[in-house]
Amino acid sequence: MNVKTVITGTGCYIPETIKTNKDFIDQEFYTDENQHLSTPSEVIVEKFRDITGIEERRYIDDTMNSSDMATIAARQAIEDSGIDPEELDQIILAHNFGNVIKHTIQTDVLPALASRVKHDLGIKNPNCVAYDILFGCPGWLQGVIQADAFFKAGIAKKALVIGTETLSRVLDMYDRDSMIFSDGAGASILEAIPEEKTSSGILSSSVQSHCVDEAFYLYLGKSNFPDADSKIRYIKMKGRKVYEYAMQYVPVAMKDCLDKANIPIQEVKKVFIHQANEKMDEGIIKRLFKLYGEKEIPDHIMPMNIHKYGNSSVATIPTLFDQVKRGKLENQYFQTGDIILFASVGAGMNINAVCYRI
Repeated sequence: MNVKTVITGTGCYIPETIKTNKDFIDQEFYTDENQHLSTPSEVIVEKFRDITGIEERRYIDDTMNSSDMATIAARQAIEDSGIDPEELDQIILAHNFGNVIKHTIQTDVLPALASRVKHDLGIKNPNCVAYDILFGCPGWLQGVIQADAFFKAGIAKKALVIGTETLSRVLDMYDRDSMIFSDGAGASILEAIPEEKTSSGILSSSVQSHCVDEAFYLYLGKSNFPDADSKIRYIKMKGRKVYEYAMQYVPVAMKDCLDKANIPIQEVKKVFIHQANEKMDEGIIKRLFKLYGEKEIPDHIMPMNIHKYGNSSVATIPTLFDQVKRGKLENQYFQTGDIILFASVGAGMNINAVCYRI
C-alpha cells in the first residue's frame, strides 16, 4: 500500500524573555583575533540589524532546558493532531547542544533529549522509539525526511518530530555573531495516510552534505575576549563563508526538490526557509527564481519571524510553520491544496529541502 506523509498537527514554544538590540549597546565586542573593536557598539548593533533583520530574540529562563521546551511544543502538536500519543512509533528530536545547564557550558545528552520528552509525555509504549539527530540547523527538516522514509518502508505510521535549541547558553558575549542566536522549540505530528485517502503530503525531498572545506564553517571555539579561559568553548561562525555557501548551494537543492516532484516554481505558494539572516534568505529566494528564469517574486511567498525571534536553529522552520498555520503572522496563510517548499542550511555543512502539498 502506497502512503503519503502528512503533517497532522503542529506546536511550538516561544520563550518569554525578550532580548532587544538595545540590550547589546553597552557590550564590548572583539574580533576572532582577540582585538577590541573600536567601532561604537551602537553602530555595530545598527549594522547588524540592517544585515540580519533581527530586532529582538527570545531566551529561556533559568528554570528551563531544551527538553522542557520540546515537551511543551510536543504536547501542542499532539493536541492539534488529536492522536493518542501511545500510538506514536517514533519520536525524532533534532538539536545541536542538548540540555545546557544554566551557568555552565556543559552539554547534557544522557539520556537523549528524545527519551526525556517521551518520559515527560508519559508514553509507555516500548515500540515508540525515541532518538536524537545532529544535523545542524536543518535538523528538524531532516527528521521529517527520515520519518517519511520510515513510513514508505512500512516500518512506522506515526511520528513526532521536534526541533529544540537553547543557543543563549553557548554564546560568546564578546562576539558580534552572538546577537543572531536565540532559543525556541517546534514540533509536528506526521502520519502515514493511504494515497487514496489524501492528496496532501510530502511530494519530494533533497539532501546534501558538504564536508571538505565547508565542514567547519560553524564550530565550537574559544571566546573572542583576550583573557578568556581557552578550555571553555562557544558557538562560532564564519559568517561570510556561510553566506557564500548558502547562496551557491541552497537554491540548487531547492530546485532539485521541485524538479523531483515535477512542480513548476509558479505553483509554489509559500517557501518556509530557515530563519538565519534576512538578507541571506531573500538572496536565496531570488537565486531560486533566477534558476527558473523568473525575475518577479510573488508578494508574501516567504514568511519570516526572524525580526522578533532571531535564529533558533532547528526550531525556526517548525515554529514559523506553526505560526502561519494558526494565522499568527500578518498576510501569511495557506489553504488545502497549496504547494509549499521547506528549505534549510546549517552546520556540517548540510542542506535539505522538502516539497509538500497542504
